[in-house]
Amino acid sequence: MTDQATELQLDELPVRRWAVIRAMRPAIGQSDRELLLRLTELGFLPGERVRIMAEGPGGREPIAVRVGHTTFALRRREASFILVRPHA
Repeated sequence: MTDQATELQLDELPVRRWAVIRAMRPAIGQSDRELLLRLTELGFLPGERVRIMAEGPGGREPIAVRVGHTTFALRRREASFILVRPHA
């Protein structure tokens, strides 16, 4: 089981496990900055609770991620920018 003090990328979080967003991974280049802006506009903000609800077939893309009361489909690359701390 993952230690609560461990920080993970959201794409590494086990399915159905709650976590709290700690920060966003730094952007490298314009496309990363645009992605981070889109994620923050969708509500992926520090302090928000998130959870991976489901993964694509065979643990692949897309992954269904719940933030607040909304579920989004993200690619693993997109989810990797969101740093989380597992929550009990």
